[in-house]
Amino acid sequence: MTRRRIGFWYRLAAAIAKPPLIVLFKRDWRGMENIPAEGGFLTAVNHNSYLDPLLYAHFQYNTGRLPRFLAKAALFKPFFVGAVMRGTGQIPVVRASTDAAAAYRAAVEAVNRGECVAFYPEGTLTRDPEQWPMVGKTGIARVALLTKAPVIPIAQWGGNEFLPPYAKRPSILPRKTHRVLVGPPVDLSRWYGKETSAEVLREVTEAIMVDVTRLLSEVRGEPAPAELYDPRRQKGAA
Repeated sequence: MTRRRIGFWYRLAAAIAKPPLIVLFKRDWRGMENIPAEGGFLTAVNHNSYLDPLLYAHFQYNTGRLPRFLAKAALFKPFFVGAVMRGTGQIPVVRASTDAAAAYRAAVEAVNRGECVAFYPEGTLTRDPEQWPMVGKTGIARVALLTKAPVIPIAQWGGNEFLPPYAKRPSILPRKTHRVLVGPPVDLSRWYGKETSAEVLREVTEAIMVDVTRLLSEVRGEPAPAELYDPRRQKGAA
C-alpha cells in the first residue's frame, strides 16, 4: 500500500495553519518512531482544547502520515472550512443517527486502504476537572476490531494551556509548548476473534484509554487518577 498523497487541500491547510502555530507554540514531540511508516492504522488522542485538531494535525503532518479525522458534521457546513474538510478527506459524523454508522464504515474503508484515521475517543472535550482523559466511546474499538490495524495511543498537552477547555479567550503569553508523546500500538490481540459484544467493545476502549492516560501522565509528570472520569456517572450522582 502506498502513502496517501498530500494533495492541494492539505497543502493549503498547512500553509494557512502552520505559520501561526509555529509562532505561538514551542514543540516537544516524542515517539514519532511509533507512527507506522506504511499501512493503515488508527490513532487515539486525548482532547482538552478546541485547538487540539490543528495542533495534532500539525504534528502528524510532520510525520509524513496524513490523518483523517472523524469530525462533527456541522464543521462541513461553512463554505471555506467545509471545502477544506472535504478536500482533505475528513469524515463527517452525525451523532445519534444512522449516519454515524456510515462514518465508521468510511473509517474502516480508509484504514483498509492504508490510511490513518485519527480518533478522539472521548468524543468531546474532557470534562474532568483536572483535564485527564474521560471514559472513551466505543467507535474506535469497533473500527480496531474490524480492521485489526495498529491502534497508536497518543497524549498531547499544551493547547489547553493556550486555550483551556470551554474557554473563550486564549492565554498567549508566555509562549506555550505543545507536547506530544506517541506510544507503541495497544495490544488488542486477546480480543481478536471474539464476538463483538458491548462488553468486548467497552474492554477494548478501556485498554486504549488506559494507554493514552498513561502517556499523558508521563507528559505531565504526575500520577493519573485511578479511574477515568465518567460524565454519565457524574450526572447520575448530581
